[in-house]
Amino acid sequence: MIRLQHLSKSYRVDGGVKVVANDLCASFPARRVIALLGRNGAGKSTLLQMIAGTLSPDRGRVITRGSVSFPVGFAGSFHNDLTGAQNCRFIGRIYGVDTDELVAFVEEVAGLEGHFRMPLRSYSAGMRARLAFAVSMGIAFDTYLVDEITAVGDGAFRERSAELFRARMADAGAIVVSHSMGQVRALCDGAAVLENGRLEFFDDVEAAIARHEHNMAQASSA
Repeated sequence: MIRLQHLSKSYRVDGGVKVVANDLCASFPARRVIALLGRNGAGKSTLLQMIAGTLSPDRGRVITRGSVSFPVGFAGSFHNDLTGAQNCRFIGRIYGVDTDELVAFVEEVAGLEGHFRMPLRSYSAGMRARLAFAVSMGIAFDTYLVDEITAVGDGAFRERSAELFRARMADAGAIVVSHSMGQVRALCDGAAVLENGRLEFFDDVEAAIARHEHNMAQASSA
């Protein structure tokens, strides 16, 4: 379970103020896959970072019960001078998992072949994302935070990523940021729509998608 308690966050942009979260009070239930929908710039990734603890709110707090992942696919904790395998071992030690098992899992899932034992600075953005996704899925969390990662790679990798994600969801929950409504329908059993710093929850995914698309249409006509 993840609970937002009077969470607020805003930024100064172009002489004005961009509100991402306006006194949010909400709960993400355990063992459910909740889509986080919103227009570009609404603050979905920022909210995900606050839930992960990698970004501090202006006010309020995030209360978590159980383990919460770093944003799936986030490569910010990787070291450019270490190889993919060495980065896996580093992260494995942080989370207290068997590093040999994690390295074997990531090597098989990420499909980086010889690059897996080359320095990260030689990786393309797509290769970094594949490594980060595999590392995330290689560690068991109670709640996964997902930011568009299954869109990375070719069709075979995307399909395999979705299958692996579903397998993890047998024993966990997730908050999923995605611009693909097909992906939302396939993976999620609930949704929340972020708009103008407010968060609205829906048990009906189709109702959430309808609200999100309405917001998108209003924004494009403004």
